[in-house]
Amino acid sequence: MSEPDAQSMSAISATAAIATRTAAHEAERLLEADRDHRREREEVAPSGSWIERLREMIGLKPSATLRENLETELSRDDALDAAFTPEERAMLRNILHLRETRVEDVMVPRADIDAVDVDVTLAGLLLHFERSGHSRTPVYRETLDEPIGMVHIKDLMAYITDQAKLPVAADLPAGTAGVADASAETVVAALDIGAVDLSQPLEATGLVRQLLFVPPSMPATELLSQMQSSHIQIALVIDEYGGVDGLVSIEDIVETIVGEIDDEHDEFEGPTIVEAEPGVFLADARATVEDVVAAIGRDFDVSDYGDDIETLGGLLVNVLGHIPAAGQVISLPHHSGYEFEVLDADPRRIKRLRIVYRPPADEATEVPATARAQRLGGGDRAVS
Repeated sequence: MSEPDAQSMSAISATAAIATRTAAHEAERLLEADRDHRREREEVAPSGSWIERLREMIGLKPSATLRENLETELSRDDALDAAFTPEERAMLRNILHLRETRVEDVMVPRADIDAVDVDVTLAGLLLHFERSGHSRTPVYRETLDEPIGMVHIKDLMAYITDQAKLPVAADLPAGTAGVADASAETVVAALDIGAVDLSQPLEATGLVRQLLFVPPSMPATELLSQMQSSHIQIALVIDEYGGVDGLVSIEDIVETIVGEIDDEHDEFEGPTIVEAEPGVFLADARATVEDVVAAIGRDFDVSDYGDDIETLGGLLVNVLGHIPAAGQVISLPHHSGYEFEVLDADPRRIKRLRIVYRPPADEATEVPATARAQRLGGGDRAVS
């Protein structure tokens, strides 16, 4: 290809210059249009986009995550009083914090585990279930540190029923397919409980099922998913040395969200509050507010904290917004002079408390226990 002549080069240069000026002009036009657009946007939304303005209007931090925003809103009592009850807010907060909960936070400690040796007889196993009130129990060989599985009371009942069936069901009414279709009276007649050998060991029955083994550091949410997928609702917590550290059931995890679940088999001794010494009370966190008022003998009005508060533990959780730890001392904003020391608690609930009344200096010389003295049968006992 031949080189361009001078005329061609001049034409090319002129074209390039025109293109350069055109491009510069177009760029300036676009920049000016962008500046105009920005000015218009700032006039309409000075703080940013309409989404950001909306987030600010409802109190959400522009840079916060959804989780952080939810936690902030749930802590605002004034904004949520009409939308959620205290119980609903507590459950929502518990759900948000569930991912921070570890297995060791919800497990039943080793000392409180009800378990049986694999050599236990069926009679002994029946007595164990009757005493513990549980439907499942771990099974070990020789010591709890050698667990081999668990046994379910439904499997035990099915096994005993099967062993008690008469060899020939000739006495069943015509048209009855089997024991399951017969009346209660006929079933009793078709079963011979005396034929069941209750002295045979559990190991010989084949009733021992698998259970889960998990480390104490496992997140509770992960264990919950594992229980759902495996259909195994009980797990033993194994420490770093291979020993049993505790036990977790699916109920223990659910209770971290909804609170304590008591069924018809759970023993309930009744909440108590007793005066350990003048001005000092020991109380069960389940004690009703009425019990506390009656025991303290003072105008202990809790209506300022809500109309739906029933127990002492519920009162303190409502005031704090969370479950306090053992050793924490709590003062109520509308009841100066009262101190509530948490003696026993776990991540799910408060258990025991000490209530101490410390009167202001101008009341220290009074005898404020008149009502209490009358309840105790007379005598003047001053609050120290």
